[in-house]
Amino acid sequence: MSRRRFLAALGALALPGAARAQGIPAPRAPGASGASVAREIAYPAVRPGVRLTFPRDHGAHPAFRTEWWYATGWLRTARNEDLGFQVTFFRTRPPFDTDNPSAFAPRQLLLAHAALADAGLGRLRHDQRAARPALGLAGAEAGNTRVWIDDWTLALEGGTYRTRVAARGFSFELAMQAQRAPLLHGEGGASRKGRRAGEASHYYSRPAMAVQGRVERGGAEDTVSGVAWLDHEWSSTLMAPEAAGWDWIGVSLDDGGALMAFRMRGKDGTDYYAGGTWMQADGRVRGYGPQEVAFLPQRRWRSPRNGTEYPVALEVRLGETRWRIEPLMDDQELDSRASTGTIYWEGAVRASRLDAGEGARGGRGYLELTGYWRPLTL
Repeated sequence: MSRRRFLAALGALALPGAARAQGIPAPRAPGASGASVAREIAYPAVRPGVRLTFPRDHGAHPAFRTEWWYATGWLRTARNEDLGFQVTFFRTRPPFDTDNPSAFAPRQLLLAHAALADAGLGRLRHDQRAARPALGLAGAEAGNTRVWIDDWTLALEGGTYRTRVAARGFSFELAMQAQRAPLLHGEGGASRKGRRAGEASHYYSRPAMAVQGRVERGGAEDTVSGVAWLDHEWSSTLMAPEAAGWDWIGVSLDDGGALMAFRMRGKDGTDYYAGGTWMQADGRVRGYGPQEVAFLPQRRWRSPRNGTEYPVALEVRLGETRWRIEPLMDDQELDSRASTGTIYWEGAVRASRLDAGEGARGGRGYLELTGYWRPLTL
């Protein structure tokens, strides 16, 4: 077994869905027989009024159940090709603890996804990893952003995020320079995701980051530049039991502003909750509540691999503003069943404003569509 598959297998031991997919037994439940005793744990709640402090809150929050650092962006090669990129590191704390002193005891699990959207290829190049933070092979540090699985890394050094990914069929090494202070969503960074008070996350973004670096695909290497977006989010109860998944956009606008919007979709087909943030070029920020946000599908794409349909072209409304969202290419479906246990659509999109008249500027960003293949479970 290769080292990469060994790490993935170790990670899967703490994730029942992935463990079943790979034929690996899940960890012992509380009360099961065994050499160690497992205890159910209580996760902290996301509460409004908690002030985010940086650089401390750039780092990991291991007491919370779920956390991710999510970097996406548009790259332009020296040959004027457009590429989308995505790298995400997930940290999750399983719902039990154990008195087993072993470094391999599943107190935390780290997962990672990486992808390149290449219109010339017509589909994503993507890869994934999973590991426990043991023996220095993986980790998520507190105090500042530094998260890694083997030779996949994301770290904040000064005002620059640096990421390095060596994946199957592609690799990239990018430096993303943050231009502004963190953009806090919701109430001071406490972002509601549902109707109950506990359905929330701590959430901020670093939009409109200037990117420089290199990309290798198919044996050819290119220098690249572009614009990137980073989300950092942590929660203990992100999704309501009534929710099937979410639609989300993060767009770096050409005028220097930023646009984030999401909707949580109910299992009954209705919109369960929604929210958004618009940062204008002069730094003014407006938040939007559930009644002010709408995702209106304009065109759907059907996956040739599993038949799932995704609304890949949308009109997104925030208050009185209307935004047209169009994909770089339709096939940006990502199969992450070997790590997070699901299939979803996540890809590079262009945004244009529809309500501001001819010549209105738009932007570039990413769209995420989850829970269409099957209801999402976190």
